[in-house]
Amino acid sequence: MQLDIVALGEPLVEFNQATGGAEGVNYRLGHGGDTSNAIVAAARQGARSGYLTALGDDTFGDMFVDLWRREGVDTSEVICDGDAPTGLYFVTHGPSGHVFSYRRAGSAASRLKPSSLPADYIAGAGFLHVSGISQAISDSCCDTVLAAIEIARANGVKVSYDTNLRLKLWPLPRARAITHATVPLCDVIFPSLEDATVLTGLEDPEAIADFYLGLGVPLVVLKLGAQGALVARPGDRQRVAGLKVDTVDATGAGDTFDGAFLSMLVRGEDPLEAALYANAAAALSTCGYGAVAPIPTRDQVLAFLGQGKR
Repeated sequence: MQLDIVALGEPLVEFNQATGGAEGVNYRLGHGGDTSNAIVAAARQGARSGYLTALGDDTFGDMFVDLWRREGVDTSEVICDGDAPTGLYFVTHGPSGHVFSYRRAGSAASRLKPSSLPADYIAGAGFLHVSGISQAISDSCCDTVLAAIEIARANGVKVSYDTNLRLKLWPLPRARAITHATVPLCDVIFPSLEDATVLTGLEDPEAIADFYLGLGVPLVVLKLGAQGALVARPGDRQRVAGLKVDTVDATGAGDTFDGAFLSMLVRGEDPLEAALYANAAAALSTCGYGAVAPIPTRDQVLAFLGQGKR
């Protein structure tokens, strides 16, 4: 099967804080997990997409299979693990933004191992998309991510990587070591400014871009949140301005950016055009609650850009 993008990682059932009720805080049930969010975003932009993961043999796992099939994401290589659960997380909202709490230890996806990988499936893709979170959840999953990258590179498949730092999952020295070792193996990386500042010890976006380019990756797309993005290649820097929207929940916005950006690259667009488009998609995704429900379709993004929001 020829796919534009194959993503690998851990999906998480989302419980997103809603308004309080008579019995206290209520939560909206939804879908999350960074690379799952990204592949759904890519599919909504029209990219031929597939996902690699393991799910528990439970109701939450069934929820994800139903979601991906509705979205047109291929699930033919998704593993069902009857001995482990599907992971979940809670999102609460406060003055400083959204806060995550996880219940993912021992999840089905954390038990992935290199021998789980379908090499031909990865070899047939245009891009393999992975993240730092998948490397952080277990040693075996970290090995699986690196093995998937090795398969991709051996078969001319491009690799994209979101550093996506979660210090609740692993200590900073290990996160730095693994992330910095992974970056040179990739064709494009999507660090956020917040994560990159912690990982590199640098604060200036240009300096961060220089640092990552110095590691050997040819394209750095530094996500600046509401301030837009910096697209950096050797000898070239281009900024994409932020967009004004009525933001209510930024959960998954960076993942939406990743998927939308990749969907444009596989269409043959250059990185700047891809960033302009992804910036709009990510902005729109903050206008509703949850990681997946507000992800816009391609028609919605084009309509938004057509209103002069670029």
